[in-house]
Amino acid sequence: MIGLDTNILVRYFAQDDPKQSPAAARLIEGLTADSPGAIPAIVLAETVWVMEDVYGADRDQIATIVETLLRTANLIVQDAEIAWRALSRYRAGNADFADSLIERTCVELGCRQTFTFDKQAARHAGMTLVGA
Repeated sequence: MIGLDTNILVRYFAQDDPKQSPAAARLIEGLTADSPGAIPAIVLAETVWVMEDVYGADRDQIATIVETLLRTANLIVQDAEIAWRALSRYRAGNADFADSLIERTCVELGCRQTFTFDKQAARHAGMTLVGA
């Protein structure tokens, strides 16, 4: 198994660099069942952020990227079941993917609530707002 960093995934999806994008494609497309790629949850969240913030990907494009990563047989996404639940929340409304991933991870860890100062996370991702 090999680990994959955010920049590998971004180059693969963005296809914006004449040298790095083909290298990322060769790496990802060369993965096998015997030598899969591992994607840490933080890399999944960073990839979504970069694709939204830097490349302007919309919600549908982001959902497709996350689902592609989760469904690809030769990729192992850390806490994939949590990521699926976060994707479901993300698709269902206005929640940010990272906020959904945080909240769903906290639920999985047994948390009764996840506190935040972020009004959007409280409103859309099921967190509890803390007044400052």
